[in-house]
Amino acid sequence: MKHLLLIILLSFSFILSPLNLANAENPGCPDVHRDLFLTSPLLKGEDITELQHRLRELGYNPGQADGIFGPLTEAAVVGFQRNQGLDAPKGLVNLEFWNSLAEGVTIDTSVEKLEKPEGFVSIIIDADKKTLTVYDDDKVHVVLPVAVGKFKTPTPIGEWKIVHKSTNWGGGFGSRWMGLNVPWGIYGIHGTNKPYSIGTNASHGCIRMFNKDVEKLYPIIPLGTPVSIVSESYPKYPPGFKKRLLKAGMSGPDVIEMQVKLKEAGIFWGRADGRFGNGTEIFVKRYQAFTGQELTGEFHQEDYDLLEELLAEIENNIPPEHSLNNNIN
Repeated sequence: MKHLLLIILLSFSFILSPLNLANAENPGCPDVHRDLFLTSPLLKGEDITELQHRLRELGYNPGQADGIFGPLTEAAVVGFQRNQGLDAPKGLVNLEFWNSLAEGVTIDTSVEKLEKPEGFVSIIIDADKKTLTVYDDDKVHVVLPVAVGKFKTPTPIGEWKIVHKSTNWGGGFGSRWMGLNVPWGIYGIHGTNKPYSIGTNASHGCIRMFNKDVEKLYPIIPLGTPVSIVSESYPKYPPGFKKRLLKAGMSGPDVIEMQVKLKEAGIFWGRADGRFGNGTEIFVKRYQAFTGQELTGEFHQEDYDLLEELLAEIENNIPPEHSLNNNIN
């Protein structure tokens, strides 16, 4: 039932999301399990690509890692089943098969128990270092390893919050789920039945953790916990994304870039959450007033370049007493 609910939520978010309509292809986390086998037409998907990579790591030949469950992939599955003594029907990739793919994986975690932080709890996920850091006020409480999105399906960079929590999702989601308020898809922090992926760019955008780690983390993270996801190596946008004329009511990574640039210029004081709401519109109008533009509340593509020029001027030429902050009242 929980899996069905998540699928409904994913589908609903795709229908409503402005980002989806303009740019994205299936944004969000698709780790809901499905059985894989040879069919006509052939099954396709990111789960098959991940299966092919893992089989090759274990010394089997599934053919090209193209996300298509063809005869070579089936033969590799059958070979693995035979060597592992699995009882499932030949060529069937079910949950038992995925669990067998993970047997013998060293779970690199030294955390035995996590005490509840005494102060304000916040999380920073570094997509480059593949780490999740919990802060107790401004002190590091614990650092845990994670897996993040592939470059073509990146984990959403930005400033989010934990907005829902659930246990025992099972399958690809592992034993715990903590959902983020990303406006253009369903993303979250969750466990995994693919522990060999931890420390890599492997997911469709979600943050994977060892089940043992997420089970310890889950009870100390309250709803509303701020989560900042940072990266210097990700592309700013998923492949095929086109920047848009931004206006109130829109959401997406281009909105985040705008918010970040306005923050760097000292004009925006909110969270870079990818939502172009009324508050963001006010800051865009302040930016337009500062640059002598008409106060439309809309942000054009050329405004990104103009902000870069302003930031360069601030860094190189303008004394602190004449910064943008002092020009906005």
